[in-house]
Amino acid sequence: MTTAEIEAPIVGVTVYPDRARITRRGNTRLAVGEHRVRIAPLPLGLRRDSIRVGGRGAVTVLGVDVTAWRQARSSDGQVSALERRHRELTGELAEIDDADAVEDQRGQFLARLAERAGGTYARALATGDATPTDVAAFTDTVAGQLADSRARRRESARRRTDLAEELAVVARDLDAAHGKREPDRLAAEVTVSVDADDTDLDLELTYLVDGARWQPTYDLRLVEETVTVTWFGLVSQDTGEDWPECDLHLSTARPATSTAVPELSPWYIDRVRPAPPPPAPGAAFAEMPVPLAFGAAPPPSGAVARSAAPRPRVRETVAEVEQGITAATYRPARPVGVPADGSAHRATIAVLELPARLDHVTVPVHATEAHLRATVHNTSEHTLLAGPASVFHDADFVAATRLPIWAPGEETELALGVDDRLRVERTLHRRTESKATLGSTRRREVEYRVTVTNHTPRPAAVEVRDQLPVSRDDAVVVRETTVVPPPTERTELGELTWRLRLGPGESGEIGMGFRVEMAKGVELTGWRE
Repeated sequence: MTTAEIEAPIVGVTVYPDRARITRRGNTRLAVGEHRVRIAPLPLGLRRDSIRVGGRGAVTVLGVDVTAWRQARSSDGQVSALERRHRELTGELAEIDDADAVEDQRGQFLARLAERAGGTYARALATGDATPTDVAAFTDTVAGQLADSRARRRESARRRTDLAEELAVVARDLDAAHGKREPDRLAAEVTVSVDADDTDLDLELTYLVDGARWQPTYDLRLVEETVTVTWFGLVSQDTGEDWPECDLHLSTARPATSTAVPELSPWYIDRVRPAPPPPAPGAAFAEMPVPLAFGAAPPPSGAVARSAAPRPRVRETVAEVEQGITAATYRPARPVGVPADGSAHRATIAVLELPARLDHVTVPVHATEAHLRATVHNTSEHTLLAGPASVFHDADFVAATRLPIWAPGEETELALGVDDRLRVERTLHRRTESKATLGSTRRREVEYRVTVTNHTPRPAAVEVRDQLPVSRDDAVVVRETTVVPPPTERTELGELTWRLRLGPGESGEIGMGFRVEMAKGVELTGWRE
């Protein structure tokens, strides 16, 4: 049996939310008999039980084995170059340290030499064996050598800084490629039987790998009463092998190693039993977007059309979609290469223009501001996954929010930031309090007024929310005194909702009052003005 190693590059990747399926293809020509076709290197993180073999050719697949491919160093060219540069920089830094040690010893030697020579020259001058010129010449020589030594040390320090910075960059690049630094790899060995000489075999190998993911992110752009949803897919991976620009698919499916219908177990009820004593001291215990204001921004100065005819808007490419029984698979319009460094690469999946109903919501008991809200109907065929979203009004970024899972035909509410053109005021209009007499109750009575003014150029629907206190004790009684106009909705927990319709420049007012009666000797808690 002969062994033939073939080159089988990555030609397709299907990315799931928490893993990926890789497809490789290679070609070889085989003679009659049994052969072992070897495809390597494969990443260490592949799921061995997920390997599948297919292709075309007059051969019979007898078996597939996964073996370890032992190497002294990583086979990835980029990693090999980085490791080589890392060794070179480390060596250069060691050379600088050695040169600094030599210069340090040189300086110490010159200092001791000058110290000893001082006494010698003093005696020589006294006896006439030396002249002042000789002393000056010696001093200049020593000083010059010390100056040269310090200059070399300054140059070494500068060089050390540059090398350390470059070494830090190389180390970061190596950390980003940590999966590819492993020298050992796996190899797939496919045993085939060939019936005729010169048989062409087109082999296809697929397998699942962990360490890959994609997540949705969105741009929500409000123009008039239409919300344009731009759906992006952020793909990243650190599987240990780079993905070239190939046939990339993003799937909403969630592969599982096993799945089963849940089984019911007995439902027991029992009497309350005393809690177990607390653990001994020292036991370990496990510890368990402000939206931005927006307004109608004037066009920038100088933004004049170059011609009277309007130019077409910039178009965005979108992905092709294939709807399955329980999931969808999207193919971006252009190939996307994804290196194994964990960095995110964005692909546009879909651009949807969805109708919206706009209104405002204010809860003045907490904040006197009006939030713009859009109730949007998903009229597309896409099930949008949960993910972060950036909110724009025309071209202005106004808020960051999060989109829930959004099925076709479903409506969802989107918070689109604070609208400062609706002014909200909540004032304490009246407050009285009576003192308790013998056998009587104390009373505290308040009345609030909420005013909403529409300063937008169009009619506005405003939902105002407030609340009455709810008593949790028979000795404290809450009585409603005035609620004008009557609320549209109310709950048993005292929550009141009004829906106002205000034209441009119009104001609406809500009055709400209540009285709290307390029995003698009862102190009230939870009160707020």
